[in-house]
Amino acid sequence: MPITFSTILRQADLPLDKVRLLRHQDGRADRGRSPYEMWRNDRDRFNAYQSIQSTRSRPKLVVEYWASFVGLPDNRTMFVGLYRVNCLGTIKEDRPQVHTDGVDRAGTCDHYKLILESHLGDLIGKLFIDWGTGTRAWIQRPDKGDKVVIELLREFREPAFPGFLCFRSNLSNVKRETLPKSWIDVLRISKGIYLLTCPKTREQYIGKADGQGGFWDRWLSHAQTGYGDAVKLKSREPSDYQVSILEVAGTAASEADLMRMEGLWKMKLQSKEMGLNAN
Repeated sequence: MPITFSTILRQADLPLDKVRLLRHQDGRADRGRSPYEMWRNDRDRFNAYQSIQSTRSRPKLVVEYWASFVGLPDNRTMFVGLYRVNCLGTIKEDRPQVHTDGVDRAGTCDHYKLILESHLGDLIGKLFIDWGTGTRAWIQRPDKGDKVVIELLREFREPAFPGFLCFRSNLSNVKRETLPKSWIDVLRISKGIYLLTCPKTREQYIGKADGQGGFWDRWLSHAQTGYGDAVKLKSREPSDYQVSILEVAGTAASEADLMRMEGLWKMKLQSKEMGLNAN
């Protein structure tokens, strides 16, 4: 029988109807300021982030406890603490947002006083649950729907790199550098052939990463120039291309080797005839 998060709450003598589960994963966050990155790198900034919430969410959030989770780059859901909650009321002045360069306007958000409880403290950064497919429903009730615990670690660690053939991401994640540092380090020292696919037009582009910074710096050049610096990419509206790796080059591979690899993949996938490669 699987362990559930509600069972853990009960064992800690926490009434389920007085707890809300919050999953923080904000697509608006600027580079380095996703909820997960703020929790990992700057707990005060993370707590400031979750302490300001829209007044529209007040009926769901005014309870005794929040069990807070963050979405990881690989979409897993990690527990980051149980907080005692006190709503201090609506903010009276505009406040700069800690996760973007935007502003929370006076009268639109509530300010919450949050105190990290010792309950479940030994599970912080180690416990992962199955949130389900409805990640937009970021506030949920443990007394209305249970969450299965899918993993419990001995200690917190970054998600492992999934391997080159299993790796997929979006250029927006590259631009904001939201991927784990260990992943970025691997991608920076690796060269080869990659694939961009456009979610709008369903077209594809094949490119080669042959520079000093490997895949990572090549993808950054796409992201920083409107998601594309090749001729046909420039002719399209900017799009959040999905990026994946087709083939990794050996350390002894020459520029000519990479050009041959790139040409072979263009021929296989017909990316000139039915894609965004000009030549």
